[in-house]
Amino acid sequence: MADTKKGRDKKAHDAENRQRKRELEQERDRADEAEPPQNEANEVYREGNASGDSSQECRRRGCNELAAFLVLERYQEETGHGAVEAEAALCEEHTAEESPTNLDGVYADYVFQVTPLLETSNTDTA
Repeated sequence: MADTKKGRDKKAHDAENRQRKRELEQERDRADEAEPPQNEANEVYREGNASGDSSQECRRRGCNELAAFLVLERYQEETGHGAVEAEAALCEEHTAEESPTNLDGVYADYVFQVTPLLETSNTDTA
């Protein structure tokens, strides 16, 4: 094809289509992947804890209570180009106030999950 504007536009369009096909195939391959087990979410959170301290404070501003639950919400980004994960360690009171906030971003792999942190317990065995 000659080096004309029409030829360059066609090449660019073809390259975009090939890239789109590759991305779609990759997404289809990832769709078969299993969700991680629930305990793995706690382990990832503990590993990401910079202080190494197993007792975390609630993430809500002004709250000094110990975190009792890990709240995770995975939803589709507004642009539709990927998933977003929002995760927070919250005390029991603030966890009770939590609910899904990004329902407009629901898709096949949407997740709203509340997982108890194993380190914290409100029961005394005395």
